[in-house]
Amino acid sequence: MIGRLRGTLVSKQPPWLLVEVGGVGYELEAPMSTIYDLPQTGKEVTLLTHYAVKEDSVALYGFLREDERTLFRNLLKVSGIGAKISLAVLSGVSTADFARLVQAGDVVALTKIPGIGKKTAERIVVELRDRVEGLGAMLPGLSGKASGAPLDPAGEATVALQQLGYKPAEVTRLVQKVAAEGDDAEAIIRKALRAALGH
Repeated sequence: MIGRLRGTLVSKQPPWLLVEVGGVGYELEAPMSTIYDLPQTGKEVTLLTHYAVKEDSVALYGFLREDERTLFRNLLKVSGIGAKISLAVLSGVSTADFARLVQAGDVVALTKIPGIGKKTAERIVVELRDRVEGLGAMLPGLSGKASGAPLDPAGEATVALQQLGYKPAEVTRLVQKVAAEGDDAEAIIRKALRAALGH
C-alpha cells in the first residue's frame, strides 16, 4: 500500500499529476482542492495517497491534506459512489462546507455536485452524518498559481471540468460566464465550480 509520496512535481494537468520519486514517475489523480495549492512544477511536493485496486485497474489518488483523504475514503464507502464522484465532491466544495451540508441534511445542495442524484445525496446524509464531524476544522486558505501561462487557460479548464463529470454544454456556459482576462486555468476552474454550486 502506498500511503505517501514525496518527490518532484513534474506536471499538472487537472485532474492528473505526475510526481517523480527516485527516478520513478507516479501518475495520480487529485481533486482541485489539492491542485489549487500545489507548488510550481519542478518543486518538491509531499502528497498523501489512496491506492485503489480493482479487477481491471490500479489507480493512485493524491491529497495535500489528511481531511481530504479521509473524506475521499468515507465517500467511497457510500453505495453508488466511486472515485470520480468523490473527486468531484472534493473539487466542488471544501471539506468543511461538505460536512456542514451533510450535517444540515441539505440534499438539494448536494445534488448540484456532478454524479450525485437525490437518492445518492440522501444516502450520503444518512451514512456520513456521524463521520464528517470535525472535517476541515483547520483548512488553510486556497492559494497557488499554475506554473507558466498555459496556451489556452479556458480550454484547459474546460477539459478539467469535463473530467470531473460536468456536461460539455454546461462546462462551456460556466467557463464563458466566469473566465476573465488574465485568469489561469486553475482560477477559471475555481470560479466555475463555485458558480455551478451557486456560491
